Amino acid sequence: MTHARRAQALQQCLSVADRLLNPDEVTTGLPTGAAGTLADGLPGTALLHARLACMEPDFATAAVAHWVQAARRTPKGAGFLGVFHAGAGLATSLIIGVPYLPDPSAHATGTARAAQWLCAQAVDLAARHRATPGRSTTGTPWQVYDAITGLAGTGRVLLSAFESGHTIVEPGLIAALNTLTGIIQHDIDGRPGWWLSADRHPNLVVVPPSGAATTGMAHGIAGPLAFLATAHLAGITVPGQLDAVTHAGTWLVRQRDERTGTWPPYVTGENLDTVHADAPVGRADAWCYGTPGISRALDLAGQATSDPCLSETAREALHQLAQRAGSWDSEGPTLCHGHSGVLRVAEVMHDTDLAAHAATAITGRFAADSRFGFRHVAGHTAEDRPGFLTGATGTALALAEHAGLPVSGGLPTCWDALLLVS
Repeated sequence: MTHARRAQALQQCLSVADRLLNPDEVTTGLPTGAAGTLADGLPGTALLHARLACMEPDFATAAVAHWVQAARRTPKGAGFLGVFHAGAGLATSLIIGVPYLPDPSAHATGTARAAQWLCAQAVDLAARHRATPGRSTTGTPWQVYDAITGLAGTGRVLLSAFESGHTIVEPGLIAALNTLTGIIQHDIDGRPGWWLSADRHPNLVVVPPSGAATTGMAHGIAGPLAFLATAHLAGITVPGQLDAVTHAGTWLVRQRDERTGTWPPYVTGENLDTVHADAPVGRADAWCYGTPGISRALDLAGQATSDPCLSETAREALHQLAQRAGSWDSEGPTLCHGHSGVLRVAEVMHDTDLAAHAATAITGRFAADSRFGFRHVAGHTAEDRPGFLTGATGTALALAEHAGLPVSGGLPTCWDALLLVS
């Protein structure tokens, strides 16, 4: 059964990649501005083709074509909104994707410029955070610290660049580590440093008046925790970093609901103050918010600190997730909210039962009559999307790893570093 499932994963992965070869097919129907983003557009599809480049020359050619079109579709002077947005998304795709190509040296100059530019954005964001009035009492916004828009995601890409030989990024990498370490170490009237008052959350995010400290990998403390732990394991450490890993890791362990084995999406200020308030409910089984992302962050923290409690909590949570297969609140086959995020974490953490459940759920969602092979699911709506986070590209990348597709030798970083799971 495992061999048959992996063969099916290979077939479906290549089918998606073939449907995404033409950049115009990727961008048709995308919202204005989305084509240049890593989350939804061409930097993501370029990464898929780069991942498959050693299998077929057409994929290497497509990766370059998608990067060229992404550059053309990125507005001049695009502001920095995190590695999944325009501008930084292209830089990130080059840093992570070029090493997959048969001849990375052909793109060395462009990748070096991308790394230097991203480094400057991290240094600037860290400086602006230090200069923010009132930050010591109202908390730290997501766009400063999280995986999608902030220094956790940016720092992880800079670590990849550093490990690829772009040592020029060291100032940005150190700025990210120092900033995130400081956020975790700084309490706000007894609340964690990543707690944020209700009025400073993004407009579409509703939290109680007492504010919230978010837990998950995408927008919560699991993202910084994973990055700080990964950097330490790579030998890059600033003063206080390991203590911050211990502090954030043990905090997450305390927040776990032992009855369900899951985490709340956030902990309210009231709960932090009184420990009597009911925990909020929300997505608990996806990479972005929930057990897969948080478990991997704790696993990395356990490795960094040599604390078996953190790693054991992570493994136990994944085991309980596998036991609940068929009733997950993850939606559809994609990375961020769906089964592909579960699959990638399960495989990185060598949980074969969970990986088998997730892979079966993904391959069962293949739709040959759809534009890209897999559809993003949200609620009761299924939608054709090409992108990395909530589209067919991310699903195909997860299937590529599940199928064990080959890569060029000496690869410094897997694409799943963008999810902070490696």
